[in-house]
Amino acid sequence: MNQTAYKYAIPKAPLWSRVFASTPVSVLIYLFVVGVIVRAAYTGSQSMGYNWQWYRVPKYFYTFTDDGFQWGEIAIGLVKTLELSALAFLLAVVIGLVVALLRLSELLVGSAIAAVFLEIVRNMPLLVLLYLFYYVLGPIFDLDRFTASIICLGVYHGAMISEIFRAGINAIPAGQWEGAKSIGMTTSQSYRYIVLPQSIRFMLPPLTGEAVNMIKSSAIVSVIAVAELTTIGRNIISDTYMSFEIWFTIALVYLVVTLILSIGISYVERYYEVEK
Repeated sequence: MNQTAYKYAIPKAPLWSRVFASTPVSVLIYLFVVGVIVRAAYTGSQSMGYNWQWYRVPKYFYTFTDDGFQWGEIAIGLVKTLELSALAFLLAVVIGLVVALLRLSELLVGSAIAAVFLEIVRNMPLLVLLYLFYYVLGPIFDLDRFTASIICLGVYHGAMISEIFRAGINAIPAGQWEGAKSIGMTTSQSYRYIVLPQSIRFMLPPLTGEAVNMIKSSAIVSVIAVAELTTIGRNIISDTYMSFEIWFTIALVYLVVTLILSIGISYVERYYEVEK
C-alpha cells in the first residue's frame, strides 16, 4: 500500500525576531545601552561639578619607577580576587559533590543531613553567612578573614553546585546503572567510570554560571576588609575621591574577567556537547 509522505515546512521566526537575534544587532544594542549609562553618568557628574581624572587611573594597574616595573593596587586586588574565587570554587565543588551523593544515597541519615544543610544555606543571605563565619566561627576556630571568606563562599556556592551535580547525575539513563551492575561494578565504581564522566556535559553550563557568580560574590568580602578588588577600589576612592572613574574601572575589570571565563568554558562545553 502506497503511503503519501507529507513534508511540513518549519515555520520561520518573524523577521523582527531574526533581526534582533543577529550578532551585529545584539552588539549594537549592547553598545547603545552602555552608551546610555555612560552618558547618564557623565551628565549627572557634570551637574554635580565633578572633575574627571581618568589620566590618574593607569597608575593603579602598573607603574614604572627607579626600581623598574611594578603592579598597581587594582592589579594586586584582581589577583587576590582570582585567588579567593578559585580556592572557594574548588571547595564548593567538593562540598557540592559530597552533598549531592549524600542526597542520592540510600542512607537515611546522610540524606537528612544533606537536606538540612541545603535548607539552611539556601535560605540564609550570603552577607549573614559571611558574618557568621567571620565573627562567630572565626574566633572559635582561629580563622583569619581570608580563610573565613573562602569557607563562606565555598559553603554557600557548594549548596548551589550540589543541585547541579544531582541534576546531572539524574540525567543519566537508568540503563547505564543497570549495565554497570551487570558487569559487577560497585556503586563507587559506577559513579567513577560510568555516571560522572557522562554527566559532565550536563553540568558544565550551569557550573560555568556558578563560577561567574563566585567571582561576583567575592566582592561581598569587602565588608570584612579582605584586600580584594572591591576593597582596593574603596580604599583608592577614600584617598582620591575619584568615585566615578574607579567604580567604572572596577566594573570593567569584573566584566572582562567574567567574559574571558565564559568564553574559555564555552570551548570546553563544545567538546562535551550533547549530540542531537
